[in-house]
Amino acid sequence: MTSKRTPENVTIRPRNLHFHLDSADNPHWLNGDSVATAVLNTLSLTFPDGERLFMDAVRAHSTQVNGKLAQDVKDFIAQEAIHSREHHMLNQLIDRDKYPVEKIEARVRENIALSRDFGPMRMLMATICLEHFTAMLADMMVTHDDLFSKTDPEIERLWRWHALEETEHKAVAYDVFLDATKNWSGLKRYVRRSLAMLIISRQFTNNIAEYAAWMLEAEGYEPRDARKRVKRFLWKEPGFFRRGGSIWASWFKPGFHPWDHDNRALMDEWRAEFDLAQAT
Repeated sequence: MTSKRTPENVTIRPRNLHFHLDSADNPHWLNGDSVATAVLNTLSLTFPDGERLFMDAVRAHSTQVNGKLAQDVKDFIAQEAIHSREHHMLNQLIDRDKYPVEKIEARVRENIALSRDFGPMRMLMATICLEHFTAMLADMMVTHDDLFSKTDPEIERLWRWHALEETEHKAVAYDVFLDATKNWSGLKRYVRRSLAMLIISRQFTNNIAEYAAWMLEAEGYEPRDARKRVKRFLWKEPGFFRRGGSIWASWFKPGFHPWDHDNRALMDEWRAEFDLAQAT
């Protein structure tokens, strides 16, 4: 059976944009909400090293692809490099004397080093799972516009730009995975990617919850209360992870492909905005 692939008319465009993020030195820059800010800061802290892993994982298999996918790989790497740069700038504005930024960054590096130790295929499998998560969160941003309702417009633009480009390249690593495993049986591929997603999902969601709770503890929250508040934000109200549950679950359908959920039309307005910003 022929595996699904990214539609030929999906365009990946690296936009080399810079954002003025000075207002992020506000400890509660996201709607004045300490919990929401802790979660988004935590996510941002994972991006620079995480996206370097994604780039290296795809690059390690780049000799196995050709045609449009080869160009998509180059554009994927370019987009992720720019994302890493801009989130690094955002992360530098977090008060490192108050918050456990270095502790979180060290834990992220430890987890990524462990992934690298398992070799290129494990790196690629971690990448396709985490890219599914970032695409899920990107979709949530466009379908739920309440998250950044009282946030500085420039910070909100950073996250929307990131969401747009994560959507554009959401299947690149997956298509590379399909080529890299072309000699696997369909059953082996399904079982391996499903197990990988279960493991990565547990690790990723638990890590984000733990790190965000550390951020709240630095503000004086009791550890138990910090964990409770983060858990509520992630899974109940507003349900940061819960809202993307149906997209997450789609991974486990036989024959799944990231572009089964074609949400390009939802992002047309954002694409026009950031294409114009790139051109000026």
